[in-house]
Amino acid sequence: MSLVPPPTPERAVQRLPSPAPFWPWLAFAAVALALSVAAFVAAADIGRSRAVASERAAAENAATLAIAVLRGELEKQRAVPLILARDPDVRRALDGGDPHAIDTKFDAIAGETRASVIYLLDRRGVAIAASNWDEPASFVGSDYSFRDYYLTAMAQGTAEQFALGTVSNQPGLYISSRVDGPQGPLGVVVVKVQFDRVEADWKALGGQIYVADARGVVLLSTVEAWRFHVEHALSPAAIADIRHSLQFGAAPLVPLPFTRAGELLRAGEVAGRFVDARIAVPTTGWSLDVLLPVDRAIRSEQARLQLIAALLLMPGLGLAAELMRRRRRAQARLLADAQIKAELEQRVVARTAELAGANARLTEEIAERARAQERLSDAREELAKANRLATLGQVTAGVAHEINQPLAAMRTYAENARAFLKRGEPAGAEGALGRVVGLTERIGAITETLRGFARRGDGVVEPTPLSDAIAGALMILDAPLRQSGIRPVLTAVPPDLRVMGRRVELEQVLVNLMRNAIEALALVPPADPTAPPLVLGVRAEEELVIITVADRGPGLSEQQVADLFTPFRSSKAKGLGLGLVICQDIVSRFGGTLTAACRPGEGCVFTIALRRAP
Repeated sequence: MSLVPPPTPERAVQRLPSPAPFWPWLAFAAVALALSVAAFVAAADIGRSRAVASERAAAENAATLAIAVLRGELEKQRAVPLILARDPDVRRALDGGDPHAIDTKFDAIAGETRASVIYLLDRRGVAIAASNWDEPASFVGSDYSFRDYYLTAMAQGTAEQFALGTVSNQPGLYISSRVDGPQGPLGVVVVKVQFDRVEADWKALGGQIYVADARGVVLLSTVEAWRFHVEHALSPAAIADIRHSLQFGAAPLVPLPFTRAGELLRAGEVAGRFVDARIAVPTTGWSLDVLLPVDRAIRSEQARLQLIAALLLMPGLGLAAELMRRRRRAQARLLADAQIKAELEQRVVARTAELAGANARLTEEIAERARAQERLSDAREELAKANRLATLGQVTAGVAHEINQPLAAMRTYAENARAFLKRGEPAGAEGALGRVVGLTERIGAITETLRGFARRGDGVVEPTPLSDAIAGALMILDAPLRQSGIRPVLTAVPPDLRVMGRRVELEQVLVNLMRNAIEALALVPPADPTAPPLVLGVRAEEELVIITVADRGPGLSEQQVADLFTPFRSSKAKGLGLGLVICQDIVSRFGGTLTAACRPGEGCVFTIALRRAP
């Protein structure tokens, strides 16, 4: 070994690299803050939409229940005047008998049916008997010939009218039925129904409920101040007609104090915002509206989604910070290495005559090379893992959609199970819960496949079932394939066919090749629409297993094919030119080969040749 010559002054002076600046951390913090703000704003918007939709569905359910309560009361009371119109005692009272004989009868029936008042009008429209005959506000002797329920019943047989009582000043529904005799109409039986119990039952459903007639006048309401308001301003002629008929007395008939902001509603003095649902009341000209408060549901759903966004962002930002920290540490090591190298060179210059110093330097260089080789191996594995994570990033949207569908279905089945349990139907609840269990297994299969794909390989080449690797790659790409409308054709793979390799990295190679095919097919549709756009073929030989990935995309030129496996050369506008290089390196470490054959306008065929496991 020759001795190192004495150093010149210029050679002794070393320019050491400056320490890494601190500004990248500031930029990282700014990007992380922007992503967090955007994620929280998006989560708040989505949470608001989901909460509004959920509460609107609940309002529609509450409206259905409220109508059931109202119809039950209506149908029960409608039968009373029809039955009494055929009662012989009622006919005798109208045909010259003693009307006081049926006062007590009406009183007993009103108590049993919970009707407000039952009374009998003669041909002139004058009340001759009433269930409240012994009260100060008795209807007996009052003239009701001007009421629509009297005039319509005398003309058509039956009638219904919601009005304010002229004697009691209490609102209610008047249901009337004509009493016919041998010589013609004798009079009219009237049942007045008040809905205090119905309104009390409505309050148990939550929110606010009101019923309006065909003109928009509020008849029933859980908010007393809304009664006899109108949904829309009435014309002067309509108001004059109502005043003349004394239907609602001196009620103001002013519009309801509602203001709408988008899809939400504010209800005057009732605090908060509401979603509303309207359903027509069958057998009447009425409509029923349910207003459910939505502010608490919006806040809860926004907080839940923002928590999920935070939980999703934290690992990603943590991983980015770790990668950045490693890069800075690598820069610091380079600086330290440069300083060590300068110090070693100074020692060599000082000991040019000493062979022991040269041997020590040689030993240090050998050790450094071994460490560099180890770092190179680690870097190669980390690069492959980064490629897999990049692939996972591209399919994240599809996978999120794939998981959201089972989650939405699970919620529906869970709500069905709760409804079955409330109705005492355990068989239906068991079926719904069984479907929930099946959907959780589906989500578990998806997440387990992605977690295995992102895991770092252990470096051991071993017999690997080829069917498992192909199934894992297809599951990872399931969402992009379906979104692109591509149905790959797969050659049947024997379950016992195994190759020498590692499953995670073999999946990575297959995912890269098929993803490239999907992107190529998105650029130019196949010339022959009847031919399969993507074909995955498997052929077993004595010592080798041949896997082909063929697409009907635009293909590549000869120069592009020659550059396929050259680092940092890519035919894609935003490609890095590393995907196929990594795939070729992985296949080579398995002891196999990866080749490509392309023709412009006819697509590409990538062929993987792997050793067949014994």
